Parts: sequence; C-alpha cells; structure tokens
Amino acid sequence: MLKKHLGFTFNVIALALFVPGILLPMFSLNMEMMASISGTSLSSELINKELSLIGTIEELWHEQRILVALLIFAFSICVPVVKLLLSTWAYFCKNLDTERRIINFIASIGKWSMADVFVVAIFLAVLSTNHAETADTSQLTMFGFQLKLMISSETLSSVGHGFYYFASYCLVALLGTQLSQSSVKARQV
Repeated sequence: MLKKHLGFTFNVIALALFVPGILLPMFSLNMEMMASISGTSLSSELINKELSLIGTIEELWHEQRILVALLIFAFSICVPVVKLLLSTWAYFCKNLDTERRIINFIASIGKWSMADVFVVAIFLAVLSTNHAETADTSQLTMFGFQLKLMISSETLSSVGHGFYYFASYCLVALLGTQLSQSSVKARQV
C-alpha cells in the first residue's frame, strides 16, 4: 500500500513540476550582427527570444507549422494531463482489477509520452547552436580610399527554468508510474 501512496504522491509532485515546466521559458536565444567600417560600428539584434513550451506551440501555430505544433501539444501537454487524470482515478478506484487496467494503460501511453523526452532533446539541439563570435573581414578600395569592412555575428542560447521543471516532471512522473504499477503487481499476488 505504501507504493500506491508514494506513486500517487510522485504524480502530484510531477503535476507541480509540469505546470511551470510548460509555462516558464525553456530556452533563450539571442543573435546579434555587428558591422564595422573603418572604425565605425553598427550593431543590430536579429533575434532575442525566450520561449516556453506553450510559447513554442503558439509560435509554431502562427507560423503555419500546424502539424508540428499539434504533435508537440499532443505529446507534451495532452498525454501528461491524461496520465495524471488516469493515475488519480486509479488511486481512488476501489476495484483492484480496474486499477490494474488503468495503471497498465498509463504505462502503455507512457511510451508515447517519450515524446516529452524528444521535445527536451530538440531544445538541447537548439541550445547546441551556441556559437562564439564569427567574423569576416574584407578590404574595399573605392576612389583610392581603402575601407576595412568587418562583419561579425554572435549566437547565444541558454537553458531556462522551464527546461529544468519539465525535465524534472518527466523523471518524477516516470517514477510515480513505476511505483503505482509495482503496487498493483504486489497486491495481485
């Protein structure tokens, strides 16, 4: 019975991690371009974004990347919510056979929620775009004058708090499901 209570507790903790995990920024991306002509510099910020999981889905939707937005929404928002609702139902269920079926179903859709891990991997791939400053220098000669032209860009990305909450949600929810499943198996024997 202790595993059942612990499993439910971990699922509640997972919910507490899930909400900020989807609402807080998962990553930030900053891209700047600088141009310097004979000592005179011009700098422009091309991109400065902080995106949460919900913000990413919104942006994909508005950019007409509807399939990707729907897939991320389904696997990273809907599946976790369904799993939480079902685990709550299983916890309060009095019939062991019904509880077992619900927990087994949760475990089976848990495989689909590996898409959570996929989403986190995508964000990590985005973060791997961290580049140091890249520069290209050219010399121009116009009307006998030599101009030195230097164009450089810098891309910086970093992990936000939402990433840590969401990754923690994934791990804690997995642990909660495993404990609940173990509890049902132990009571069947």
